[in-house]
Parts: sequence; C-alpha cells; structure tokens
Amino acid sequence: MKKVKVLHLIKSLGRGGAEMLLPETLKLHDQNRFEFFYIYFLPWKDQMVKPIADAGGNITCFSAKNNLKLLQRASEVTKFCKENDIDIIHAHLPWSGFLARLVHKRTKLPLVYTEHNIQEKYHFLTRTLNKHTYNYQTLALGVSNDVSQSIQRNIKPHISVKTLLNGVNTQKFKKNDIKGNEIRKKYGIPLDAVVVGNVAVFREQKAIPVWLKAFREISENYPEVYGLLVGAGPKEEEIRQLIREFKLEGKVKLPGLQVETLPYFSAMDIFMMSSAFEGLPIALLEAMSCECAVVSTKAGGVVEVVREGKDGLLSATGDWKGLVVNVQDLLINNSRMEEFKRSSRIRVEKKFSLQNMVLELEEIYPKLIHQF
Repeated sequence: MKKVKVLHLIKSLGRGGAEMLLPETLKLHDQNRFEFFYIYFLPWKDQMVKPIADAGGNITCFSAKNNLKLLQRASEVTKFCKENDIDIIHAHLPWSGFLARLVHKRTKLPLVYTEHNIQEKYHFLTRTLNKHTYNYQTLALGVSNDVSQSIQRNIKPHISVKTLLNGVNTQKFKKNDIKGNEIRKKYGIPLDAVVVGNVAVFREQKAIPVWLKAFREISENYPEVYGLLVGAGPKEEEIRQLIREFKLEGKVKLPGLQVETLPYFSAMDIFMMSSAFEGLPIALLEAMSCECAVVSTKAGGVVEVVREGKDGLLSATGDWKGLVVNVQDLLINNSRMEEFKRSSRIRVEKKFSLQNMVLELEEIYPKLIHQF
C-alpha cells in the first residue's frame, strides 16, 4: 500500500512549543502508513533537526534570512512537492502558513494549517495577511478552543476550523527523581528545597520579568526556595540584568537552552508560568505530565488545561502579586501542593495525551486527500 506523504512546513526547528511537537508526534505516527517530510528556513535554529531525523523524518532546509526571503522560497517548495510526490501539506505558524498558501494555490495539494496563538496578539501585518489569505487552505486547526474562537471572531473564514488540542507524550515526560536530583546537585540546590521553575523561550510573550518580580518576593519570604529558569531568547540579557538587580544570582539558576528537558521538570516542585498570552503551551503540559504543581496566569488555553483549585492555581495576566499569593499558598500547605502534583499528571493522561492528537491527525490527513 502506498504511504501517505505529509510535508510539514515550519519557519524554524528551534526549541519552541510548535517545533518540539514535531519529533514527539513523529515517534507516535504509524510510519507504515505515513511518510513525513520537513522543510524549515532558519538554519541557525536547528535543535529539533536531530530528534526528527532520529525518529525517521526527512528534513530539508531552504535557508531564508528573513520573512520576505522565506516567501520567495515558494517555487522551490512547489518543486519539492512535485519531485517527492507529496500528498498533503501541514504548515505551522504564520509565515510558514503564508508560504504554504502560495504553494497550495500552485499545486492544489490539500493544506492543513495549525494556529498556535490568538489573532489579537499577532503583529498588525501578520493579522492583515492572515485575514486576506486564510481561505487559501483546506483546514485550520486551533490548538485550543480560545485559538479557534479567535480565528472565527477576527477572520470569519469560509474554510473549516477545528480544535485539535495540543498533547504531551506522557510516557516520555514522566517524573524521574534520579535525573531531577542530578540537576539539583549540579546547580547547588539542596535536595529537600522547594524548586519553582519555568521552561520558556525568553521573549515578550512569556513575561519573565513578571516571573522574576514574583520570585523576588517569594524568596524574601521563603529564602529556602530556589528558582530554575530554563531557556534562552531575545530577552535573555534583560532577564540576567533583572536577576542581578533583584539580587537573585544565588537563588535563580539559568541552565540555558535545553533540548532534553525531562531532568529539569523532574527537579521542579512548582511550575510557575507568567505568560501574557498563549495558545496552548506545550511546556505546561510537559510540566504537568512530570507531576509539577501549577501556578500560572490565565493566558489563553491555560484555562482549558488547568482547572482552578483542582490542578493548580491561576491569576490574571500581569498579576505578579497573584503569583506570589498562589505559590505561597502551596508553600504553606504542602499537602495541597502534593495533591496538585498528582492531579496534574492525571489531568494530562486523561485529556491531553499526544497519542489522541496523533490518531486524530491520522484520520484528518486521508479524508482531506480524498476530497481533492
């Protein structure tokens, strides 16, 4: 039986949430039925290349130093589709989506586009291009109900919009105390200390200065608590400066960008997320799968995952004092923190399994192909 050939288009293969889903879903896909190809455009953002290749993916980089150059790769991507007998294109994130729509018009191949954020948070140019090109694809997938509703509210597309919740590989992301303790020892964190952590790309959306304001007050009230901020990005120098300004050098550890994040999640007790906006954050699902108690802002799809008072505690976006109150609630009430740790794992196992997401994609792809 001929395999269905799926081409994923994405701007980079760095360590972002959308990018990290690609190797994880590939590991679970039925590769006897499907063959997967990947094209990306920023060669300096390639942390996911090896994991995808190791999982059986075919990867090509068409180097493009900016968004305009990326769009100019449409002819090469069109040629690639014809030469490799691609059956369906699956694009992720706006600029890859714009390119994919150009290719869709030229090849008439079915095009699935996954929307990872709400329209209101995109740049004006991105929103405008989305509004004028959204119908030049076959299906839009929102990673949360909030994202799907934002598409309908702002774009009012003629094409179908379906919610396909992000998922996590609960077998891979399972708390490992040995690896967690190794991280604690490496960074001089006592094994019995409470660790408040986050894993994020250091950009405006993640509001890490809000995280640091909250942690400064938590640290003043509970000096035995440590912070673990895993990641890198354009705001890194600002974050380092704030850590110095807040005199948190000994308390907040910065391990940098990490491809293998399980040991870091395993070292955390509380996953504190300060985001200003989100689609449905992969790092949150991974943290919950690793039995972290959650304290977060009510950013986008977070409220679809974390049930207030059952799986974690939530506060308004930008409310660093709310984060302080909620973390200190768990520090005071250790039994509640342990209850949230257990319920986090159960929640993602039942509702946000990556296996469910993959099975749904494997139903969507053939149906769309048969429509053409």
